[in-house]
Amino acid sequence: MKVLSEDRTRILFEKLTKYIGVNVKLLIDRPDGTYCFREKKDRVYYISERLLQLAQTVKPEHLVSAGTCFGKFTKTNKFRLHITALTYIAPYAPYKIWVKPSAEQQFLYGHHVIKSGLGRITENTPKHQGVVINTMSDIPIGFGVTSRTTAECRHADPLATIAFHQADIGEYIRSEDTLI
Repeated sequence: MKVLSEDRTRILFEKLTKYIGVNVKLLIDRPDGTYCFREKKDRVYYISERLLQLAQTVKPEHLVSAGTCFGKFTKTNKFRLHITALTYIAPYAPYKIWVKPSAEQQFLYGHHVIKSGLGRITENTPKHQGVVINTMSDIPIGFGVTSRTTAECRHADPLATIAFHQADIGEYIRSEDTLI
């Protein structure tokens, strides 16, 4: 596993900042140790420094992965966040959307969040902001990007798109062979 280049580190942190803001530094310096990001075959892994030292004792060709896969770089050098990062992003996200129980299944099938399925939204959420999508019982089920501000959502048509789908926990089933 190799260290990310300066350019790829910048792209990764820009993407994470879109979802968790200034809380990105809390991912690195945690109370249970220091964590870092490493790359293997265009995939970015979030791993503790202690586990990284142990993983370095294994030959690279024998090591499939170590840590949690946060996402991958595309061929055009853009970063695509995977659903496996949800458990680390959700606690630090300043902007959240809660969907009604009737809209949960639609979101888990890969559809966008529409106004009729919107339960709550964090106040002052800007347009094109990364958000974590939760059930009404505060269980994170995915993340997306808002298409409207909070104020625009109040006066939107019931079939208007509120958040664009990015990833959901249904991907564990739909894309299980490509998530690693």
